[in-house]
Amino acid sequence: MSSSLFEGQLVRLSSDDPQVMAEAFARWNQNSEYFRLLDSDPAHLWSANKFKEWLEKDLDSALPNNLAFSIQTVDNDKLIGFVAFDGINWTDRDSYVAIGIGEPDFWGKGFGSDAMRLMLRYGFSELNLHRVSLNVYAYNLRGIRSYEKCGFKHEGVIREFVLRDGQRSDMLQMGILRSEWDKLDQK
Repeated sequence: MSSSLFEGQLVRLSSDDPQVMAEAFARWNQNSEYFRLLDSDPAHLWSANKFKEWLEKDLDSALPNNLAFSIQTVDNDKLIGFVAFDGINWTDRDSYVAIGIGEPDFWGKGFGSDAMRLMLRYGFSELNLHRVSLNVYAYNLRGIRSYEKCGFKHEGVIREFVLRDGQRSDMLQMGILRSEWDKLDQK
């Protein structure tokens, strides 16, 4: 792995112009498969202007407890997704992490895993977090494999949490501790 804090083998994390991210989110959310992997809300379409308003107003007001980055490819600087710590608890030193790869051409090729490893390294080495957690729908097999590769452990199940196409699916809870990350990081 690169010695750069925000650059991995396939991706780099960066801060992007809210207009650029808003346009990407508006485009990505038109893909129902992407949206259904990311959110339990009913699918909805927001304009780029609505996303920009949300990014500038709601996300900025959540600092320093939420930290978000764009995911861009190392080879051609293409914006392909986002990764964020959501609700950092500075007292207990834990946070939830969320990730979305919005460009389908980059699914299942290691880009999300590379971005997650960067985010974990940032969280544990820079923010001094003790624990990072995430939730994932049981039907997101590609995401589950990626999280397991990054060292996340299965910790719980919320049964029949989400309704998709008339079928109920579980939501899995996963987490990784700093001590587990330290062991993986030294390999």
